[in-house]
Amino acid sequence: MAKRVDLFDSTYEHFTERVSDAIRKEAFGADIGQTSWLTVEEYGRLLPSLDLTPDRHVLEVASGSGGPALYLARTFGCRVTGIDANESGVATASQMAATAGESERVRFSVADANAALAFDDDSFDALLCMDSMNHFPNRLGVFREWHRVLRPGRRALFTDPVVISGPVTNDELVLRSSIGLFLFVPSGVNEQLIEQAGFRLVRQEDVTENAALVSGRWHRARQAHKDDLVRIEGEERFEGLQRFFEAVHRLTSQRRLSRIAYVAEKPTG
Repeated sequence: MAKRVDLFDSTYEHFTERVSDAIRKEAFGADIGQTSWLTVEEYGRLLPSLDLTPDRHVLEVASGSGGPALYLARTFGCRVTGIDANESGVATASQMAATAGESERVRFSVADANAALAFDDDSFDALLCMDSMNHFPNRLGVFREWHRVLRPGRRALFTDPVVISGPVTNDELVLRSSIGLFLFVPSGVNEQLIEQAGFRLVRQEDVTENAALVSGRWHRARQAHKDDLVRIEGEERFEGLQRFFEAVHRLTSQRRLSRIAYVAEKPTG
């Protein structure tokens, strides 16, 4: 049985450490401050589905360190509001926005995405949630809130990185979820819930390969910088996270847990 191990607090609190910067570059190639399985190449391929322009206002759910939100603002000129339940993540994101001179256009706040969102109906032109859907047990309620805050005709883009697509043992599920609360669903469930929430599923794509690639790189990069990380994390946390990344790599490489990207549209009328 795997013990819970902290990934997010440690990552955000030490985000600007030299070793953290080096690991992100080795794991992701182009470092935009992401803390998921997302690469810039994948982002560039998926984002056109949202039709982002300078007059758009984007909601990013589970905005983490804020790096991807700032990347969006710089790339498309749009406004971005990011929400995350992790206070350290929001503090890091807000500091990054201030340093970049983007505090007016890109803003972050602490919020529980499983609860009602503190935004009016039809407030946003697009919604993003990369690799965090698995942390929301009230998934249908989350989709309904997304539907409420999106303007008609606009779209949500999200990934679910733990769709069950093969045989997985209970011990493997525990290890894969050792960094926090997880909801695992089999193939087909997200599609049903998207429709029940009032969305139209526009597109879905298997993006498991990126999770296998990034998790393997992340594990190797951390191992290469073990001494520095142990000073920051401690031996127990370091080893626990290494077991986590190894499990992600094994399960995605074998396609027993899949990562799926979805684009859902709120119909007009």
